[in-house]
Amino acid sequence: MRNLGLVASVVFGLSLLSQSAFADKRVALVIGNSAYQNVVKLANPANDAAAMTETLKTANFDIVEARRDLKATEMRRTLRDFADKARDADVTLVYFAGHGIEVDGTNYLIPTDALLERDTDVYDEAFSLERILVTIEPARKLRLVILDACRDNPFVKNMKRTTTSRAISRGLAKVEPASPNTLIAYSAKAGSTALDGDSKNSPFTAALIRHIATPGLDLRKAFGFVRDDVMKTTSNRQEPYVYGSLGGDDVPLVPVAAVATSPTVSAQAETRRDYELVLQLATRDGWTAFLTQHPDGFYASLAKSQLAKLAAEDAHSAAAEKARLATEEKARLATEGARKAEQTKAAADAKAAEDARIAAEKVKTAEQERAAAGERARAAAEARVDAGKPDTPATGPQLATLPAPTADVSRTPAPADLPRQVQIELQRVGCLQGSVDNTWTTASRKSLERFNRYASTKFDAKAVSTDALDAIKGRSSRVCPLVCAHGSEADGDRCVKITCRAGTFLNDDNECEKRRSRNEAKRNVPRREHDELDRPQIQARAPRAQPSGQIVCDNAGCRPVRPGCRLVSRDMRIGLTNVEACN
Repeated sequence: MRNLGLVASVVFGLSLLSQSAFADKRVALVIGNSAYQNVVKLANPANDAAAMTETLKTANFDIVEARRDLKATEMRRTLRDFADKARDADVTLVYFAGHGIEVDGTNYLIPTDALLERDTDVYDEAFSLERILVTIEPARKLRLVILDACRDNPFVKNMKRTTTSRAISRGLAKVEPASPNTLIAYSAKAGSTALDGDSKNSPFTAALIRHIATPGLDLRKAFGFVRDDVMKTTSNRQEPYVYGSLGGDDVPLVPVAAVATSPTVSAQAETRRDYELVLQLATRDGWTAFLTQHPDGFYASLAKSQLAKLAAEDAHSAAAEKARLATEEKARLATEGARKAEQTKAAADAKAAEDARIAAEKVKTAEQERAAAGERARAAAEARVDAGKPDTPATGPQLATLPAPTADVSRTPAPADLPRQVQIELQRVGCLQGSVDNTWTTASRKSLERFNRYASTKFDAKAVSTDALDAIKGRSSRVCPLVCAHGSEADGDRCVKITCRAGTFLNDDNECEKRRSRNEAKRNVPRREHDELDRPQIQARAPRAQPSGQIVCDNAGCRPVRPGCRLVSRDMRIGLTNVEACN
């Protein structure tokens, strides 16, 4: 923690020097609506509002009004009071987290007691975005509205339409601000919904508090960093969007102060350049060499944090490999029908190895976040220093060739080791087909395609990537279902042989079926088989021809007409009137 303490000291000292530079009056209103009364409560807006409030206070805003779970009357009163406070402000910001809805192209923010039984109820029970823009209209330099309100809206499902021509769509509608120097930031692009997130904060707000208050960073670039972070976190399912425009000059939310010069800076310039060079290399040997050359001070503490992060990542990789081998051994003994004692021991070893892997993963995550926090603090401190005269800053090191980093600088695996790392993680989540090696084979591509299918991601399986590795690492349990060969079935995370009882057999559907006796089989012959056997006899018993009952007379006398024959009339000139004709 020593490195973070040093960073905090530097940032605090610079903030004291820079307070005089914040001549503009900056005011903010932060609203987080979670406890909705008539639909399911939202988990994160209250947390998101609290995080945003703390960020703006740290950025030295003159006024930060924080409100949560506002009903309609409370929200109306809050907007009215804030309009009075913002009347003479230079910069005005409104942040809202909660439910929003679009009706006929107009966006509305929803208070916690709204019912919205009909589409026309939004006019009485919700607040239009235009109402918010009117509140911040007097700001002289910058008007900023940030809406983390594009969540999938439960009000829409039960809302009655009073007219079929009134449109109600998912998310919020696109908007074009009428006033200059006005930006409206959505957590998701118009017409799409945003994720509330599985962690303490939504993906949008988590990225927002990392970038928006970086001193000297232009707002358009800050929102660009926010967009990149959210798309990476959500596997491109959510894309934040900003509407409005600013002029050609940089417009940072937090300006930087010009500070007096000091000879201390030039003494640290070489240390800073060395640090940033080793940061690009990101190797254990590089950081060890840096600490040998610069054993003490601000950058030494950051270097030690980077070393701890690398050690935690290596320990996690080793623990993951050990857990994989233990799981394979457990499955092998079960398949071969080893003694129960051996299987029990193997199961215990596998569980212990998995517990160790989980513990190592937690340590790795903590060290990565600690190193990233140090880098963010370093970037903020250096940005404030560099806002003065670049060659003679007062405190802290001089900026070298690298830009001040604002994103996470966690080390990615070396290209030669990346396929193996991805294969290990695919095996852990049950998606790997084939074995772990150091080549990206056809089996590896099919394994990543399986992960895409069951995890709803869209990574390119033809080439391995660090984004895919990060996404797979983020899964704490099995993703792909266990597939067992014929003759075995799934039992937890392993396949076991199917044993049928006496008198049964394993059929083609992988189920035990009772064997039938010969007599039972004969009795169960389908009816159509008997029909086939009887058909020749049935055909042999064709109906016989019956006598017609007619009498025929000739020179020999009269007699009945023979079966199958009939009487026909002939010409009288031959001397007979009727004769017998047979076919």
